[in-house]
Amino acid sequence: MKFLTEYRDAALVKQLLDQISKSVTQTWTIMEVCGGQTHSLVKNGLLSMLPENVQMIHGPGCPVCVTPLNLIDKAIHLAEKSNVILCSFGDMLRVPGSKKSLLQIKAEGADVRILYSPLEAVDLAIKNPEKEVIFFAVGFETTAPANALSVLHAYEKQVGNFSILTSHVLVPPAMEAVMNDPNSNIKAFLAAGHVCTIMGIDEYYPLVNKYKIPIVVTGFEPVDLLQGILMCVQQLEKGEYKLENQYSRVVKSQGNLRARNAIDKVFKIENREWRGIGNIPHSGYEIKEKYHAHNANLKFNIKIDKVSECKDCIAGLVLKGIKKPQQCSQFGTNCTPETPLGAPMVSSEGACAAYYHFHQANNDLVSIS
Repeated sequence: MKFLTEYRDAALVKQLLDQISKSVTQTWTIMEVCGGQTHSLVKNGLLSMLPENVQMIHGPGCPVCVTPLNLIDKAIHLAEKSNVILCSFGDMLRVPGSKKSLLQIKAEGADVRILYSPLEAVDLAIKNPEKEVIFFAVGFETTAPANALSVLHAYEKQVGNFSILTSHVLVPPAMEAVMNDPNSNIKAFLAAGHVCTIMGIDEYYPLVNKYKIPIVVTGFEPVDLLQGILMCVQQLEKGEYKLENQYSRVVKSQGNLRARNAIDKVFKIENREWRGIGNIPHSGYEIKEKYHAHNANLKFNIKIDKVSECKDCIAGLVLKGIKKPQQCSQFGTNCTPETPLGAPMVSSEGACAAYYHFHQANNDLVSIS
């Protein structure tokens, strides 16, 4: 792999912006799927550098942001039990449930811990046999291999007091849901490079052919994103639609076969509820029957009713790419990273948080009709 600084080269960025400006003759709306891509576009000021007729739409690509309220409530319900140690990644702790967040109940005395890997949670369970250790497993296909390995590790070592509460969501079905939305005006996609690093790119060919839409897999640095946007624009201007891999230095056609094998061993594909979007068919991972002893949802027989989102929050419209964060009346006033109304203001990859932290400096407020 080349040095990272090569993908932040100012001269190359200017060259790509010039090529985009020379190539585009009409207005095109392009959705970047991943929140990491959104974060980079906003942080690096790229939105204001693009020609006005290239409009970037921010997609639902933040797994923390699309975790349903009732699933967060389930995690809180479990964490409040005296014999439970509940673990997850840092961002997840601050996402508001219907009444509280995991961080709030941690402050109230619940044993809630931030870990960097679910395998740490297995070791924690081994060291604390009197406790039930639950890992709140959130993520796209990117984090699924590590969560699968934690289940395999616990199963092989017969660690009966370890389980995971699964909230894995899959990217291609979400892209299809966006395309099926009657309000969608997306003409091309930037697909998430880290997801494709694991899963490969074959899943995107049916979407390209069904919707006759360009899809370009990109990385997350300024040069990656601008090169991907240029590739989309060039296809659109020619009336072409195909799958291209800008991120070929990392993404291979078949992905990471060992990682995919771990996923296939532990998980099966099922329907999944996406916060702010609704139920998307075949869009999530659930634990296979062989490993049900490590499925927290079944092990503890949790039944939490679905609850309504905050009526003042437009997170669902932001996640669908219909609205931009600053079009919310609560943005930056009642809704801030310290007092979030919705998950996109909490997660480091949430569109609302990215705009809140970086749009003032970069003048990246881009209006859409």
